[in-house]
Amino acid sequence: MKSFLANKTPYFFIAPAIILLSLFSILPIFVALIISFTDLDLVGIADWSSISFVGLENYKDVVSDPIFVKSILNTLFYVVIGVPLVIILSLAIALLINFGKARIFKAFRVVFYMPSITNVVAVAVVWSYLYNPHLGLFNHILNLLNLPDIPWLQDPTMAKISLILLALWRAIGLNMIIFLAALQGIPKTYYEAAQLDGANNWKQLTKITIPLLRYAIFFVSITTMIGWLQFFEEPFVMTNGGPLDSTTSVALFIYRNGFQFSNFGYAAAGSFILFIAIIIITLIQFKIQNKQQDY
Repeated sequence: MKSFLANKTPYFFIAPAIILLSLFSILPIFVALIISFTDLDLVGIADWSSISFVGLENYKDVVSDPIFVKSILNTLFYVVIGVPLVIILSLAIALLINFGKARIFKAFRVVFYMPSITNVVAVAVVWSYLYNPHLGLFNHILNLLNLPDIPWLQDPTMAKISLILLALWRAIGLNMIIFLAALQGIPKTYYEAAQLDGANNWKQLTKITIPLLRYAIFFVSITTMIGWLQFFEEPFVMTNGGPLDSTTSVALFIYRNGFQFSNFGYAAAGSFILFIAIIIITLIQFKIQNKQQDY
């Protein structure tokens, strides 16, 4: 009896987490999958008998929706530009702080980490004022330099770039901490041996530091990619998808159809397309990582 309980003890410890994960993550996914094959709306929530099974109709409508197609292109724009910048800048700052000799570099940890723990809605509201075309600080600085105003949130392309700048400012801190933890796990004896062999700083960086950070870089790449594919708060608060749906992300498209238009089946179909896209991209990244390990 004691041996039986000893074998089952670990499951008792993880049971609360598994129950919560099942109730609030796995179960809602299956419910959303069922909803995506129906025409559920507000009337359907009040009267289940009015819900009709529509098969793949929602998926066909979503794929052919020009706004959804535009939201996919916008999201790809965010990912292609935002993800590499987050990885490069957060790694560069982590290297600077880790190898910096001055005391001020310790303060930089707090300076760069603070934006990542600040409420995103509050930050987005403040940045909206900074981006104001007439009263904003950014255009005021440009005017002091005798440069013309920039339509930060009014021009379709510039609006996407402006949202990326804000998201980049917020995302660097957390990834910087991850890279710092990985850097501090590299034995110093490697660098001492390289210095004895006459390797300069660049050689140490490219032959020791970067290769030993490959798992941290892979982890940051995966989590950052997933985060940017679900890009939502910044365009929702600052532009509401405008101008002309130029900043509408897939997540914002799903929210708009589900919670503003109450077209839950249509929104669920869009969410599962995003869900499948995230899984496929993640599997591709894992496959690339495994190939690199083989070499």
